[in-house]
Amino acid sequence: MKDLRLHNQEQKQEKSQARLDYEKALEFQKNKEAAQAANMFHNALIGFEQEKDINGIANATDKLGDICAERREFDKALQHYDRVISICQDQGDSISVFSIDKKKAKLHADCGKHEQAINMYLDILDQYQAMRNPQGAVDTLEILAQVYLDAGKREKAADCYRTVASIHEKYKHRRHAEDFMKRADELVAPA
Repeated sequence: MKDLRLHNQEQKQEKSQARLDYEKALEFQKNKEAAQAANMFHNALIGFEQEKDINGIANATDKLGDICAERREFDKALQHYDRVISICQDQGDSISVFSIDKKKAKLHADCGKHEQAINMYLDILDQYQAMRNPQGAVDTLEILAQVYLDAGKREKAADCYRTVASIHEKYKHRRHAEDFMKRADELVAPA
């Protein structure tokens, strides 16, 4: 994943130690060396805090949240993500807040907090609909259907699939629409 939008400002000066640590951490993360990546992101975070580099703090904290999520350290991941959201809100960066909200919703689903996940995914769905982004809406509805199934709410999952079918039908994707209607019907069919 790319760095948060906050980071898009080019730095023309020589790279700080924090920036070098951050870039080294990205290499470790790319090479699936999570422990080394976490250590370097932590070092980078300390450096960014000392430099008062808000963008660096947000990006390093986000990456630490990702590593905690991969390790299934859900509470730590949520703490990191909440800090990033706070920074992004202070900076007026709603796109990055939206990105982190999607990570948090997945985290809630992964740790079995179905109601929190459902509420977050419904908010995410509203955002995609407000942006007139049918692909984002479809993707979110498919995820939401799985969360409903995990929560034992088959009828709600079927409703998600019916909505996906109607979106596909609207764009004349008849085969996809039929597939999702079939899925919906299978969920609510008597055993």
